[in-house]
Amino acid sequence: MKLTAAAFLCAIVALAPVPASTQTAASTTTRDGHRDFDFLLGSWHTHYRLLRHRLANDRVWKDCYGTSVVSTFWQGSGELEDGDLRCSDRYIAGMTLRLYDAATHQWSLYWGTKKLGLVPPPQVGHFDSNGVGEFYAPDKYEGRPIIVRYRWSLRPGNHPRFEQAFSADNGKTWETNWTTDYTRIQGAAAP
Repeated sequence: MKLTAAAFLCAIVALAPVPASTQTAASTTTRDGHRDFDFLLGSWHTHYRLLRHRLANDRVWKDCYGTSVVSTFWQGSGELEDGDLRCSDRYIAGMTLRLYDAATHQWSLYWGTKKLGLVPPPQVGHFDSNGVGEFYAPDKYEGRPIIVRYRWSLRPGNHPRFEQAFSADNGKTWETNWTTDYTRIQGAAAP
């Protein structure tokens, strides 16, 4: 039996240990959001801005570029983003696995690289009625406990935008340290 990449990744995630208790700032929802990431399906040019030093009051950003292809599986309840990041000092082959839980109406977002594999924990959350998605997970950065927030939105012209922020004070303040702006590749059909 041939196993697709998406099915293989889902099997790995299903076998990964889940923390006994997770702290999350995501609110509950009853809204059916299994199609909320459909705007991201297709092929994209990506522009990344990365903060040079995180949680250090740094204001120096560096620009990186790449491409990304997003496909769906499980009738829209799962998505796989396969992309790359090309910076002046490094190249990263990365991916994001997004899984929708119909019982909780929440998405779990798993990020990984070819070098590191999947990097737990997943960010968990949902989109609101205005089309802004927020996803949270407790984590550590350089040994410090933090909360990581992913935020998804659509900018004018239907350009998807991703932002990653860290909070070292349990969500009182946030430092955005990574942004990605997506531009559809010319000739690539939107779904």
